[in-house]
Amino acid sequence: MKKKKQIAEEIEEAVETAVEEVTEAVAEEVLEENKEASEQEQALAGEKERYLRLAAEYENYRKRSQKEREDLQNYIRADVAAKFLPVYDNLERAVLTETEDEAFFKGVEMTMAQLSEIFESLGISKIPAVGETFNPELHNAVFHIEDAAYGESEIVEQFLTGFMLGDKVLRHSVVKVAN
Repeated sequence: MKKKKQIAEEIEEAVETAVEEVTEAVAEEVLEENKEASEQEQALAGEKERYLRLAAEYENYRKRSQKEREDLQNYIRADVAAKFLPVYDNLERAVLTETEDEAFFKGVEMTMAQLSEIFESLGISKIPAVGETFNPELHNAVFHIEDAAYGESEIVEQFLTGFMLGDKVLRHSVVKVAN
């Protein structure tokens, strides 16, 4: 009976030892799997952050490229318009000159109107002058008169039309200023 009891105790000890060993092995395996999962989660988080940074860099590049294209288009538009300003000036002088040839005058007026429409379609506008208050950012004063009939710094005559492209001055208006 002692033998049976001893055998039962030995079996029980062996089972307990086996259960402890299996439990430890499973616990180590779970810890290892958790460690691997944690490493994979960290790697995934790193890749996600890298992706987000790359997406942000691409968006910034796209916006910067778009702005550069728009700036280049505005620069080209301003450059081309500046080359046509002397043509506009000559047509303006021709319209102001009296002539007896009505057909010639009508042709010059039509050409002037067409050039003005082209300027408007390009976003180029005339700078208002006569009757306006002198603004050194828009006007270039070449004459100054004292006359009580006009207000202070009032533009009384325009010698050369000024133009703007958006907020950029292509050419200042050349004017005569009172008071």
